[in-house]
Amino acid sequence: MITSERPIYGLYRLLWSGLDYIYPPLCGGCGKRGKRWCDDCRESSKRIFPPYCSCCGGPTTGASLCERCKSNPPAYIALRSWAIYCGPIRRAIHQLKYRRDIALGEVLATGLVSMLDQLNWQVDMVIPVPLGKTRQNERGYNQAAMLALPLAYAKGIPYKSRALKRVQETNSQVYLNRGQRAKNVQNAFGGDTNIVKGHTILIVDDVTTTGATMHASAKALLEAGAACVYGITLARAG
Repeated sequence: MITSERPIYGLYRLLWSGLDYIYPPLCGGCGKRGKRWCDDCRESSKRIFPPYCSCCGGPTTGASLCERCKSNPPAYIALRSWAIYCGPIRRAIHQLKYRRDIALGEVLATGLVSMLDQLNWQVDMVIPVPLGKTRQNERGYNQAAMLALPLAYAKGIPYKSRALKRVQETNSQVYLNRGQRAKNVQNAFGGDTNIVKGHTILIVDDVTTTGATMHASAKALLEAGAACVYGITLARAG
């Protein structure tokens, strides 16, 4: 069932629309003036559709589970992404992540809202993948949180940014292979038992590549007492 707009979500969107009126935006995907995320860029983003693995969401040849998830199941129940990390969505995520264009978070999250409506996962808590202290201080904000907060508002689900923390500083994952990524984030996260115990949690991030960060985050939450964990990202590196 598609979510009707909740008052807090309406107010949140109204705030950003008011800022758009005062400071006319440029599209994060193409730079065209008028919208933060124009219709052309949204429509030309390469959406992800079946067949894909029912667990990790990666491409398959028709089997319900990919060979990797069969042999080494991740800690999360399922992971889904809205689009392939290329073209307009890649440029928009770069604007959000590296150019301090935080207004993009609200409008890009609409894709996650519609996708979560279709998935119909019964989650009762939304948590962004946290940054380490060094990167958080350098950037001043967490791009995953800018997507997770409006998603939580739209769905009427409690948002708990302090439920998961980076307990180890990690290197950037950008130039690492699959094995290096998994080792880099191993034991990097810690969950707060007082917050997550017994809950079905949705973890939100901007991009997934191998799923290593999502697996490590889910593992930490399960160890802290979460009932089960799902993951959702705006894009998937393909």
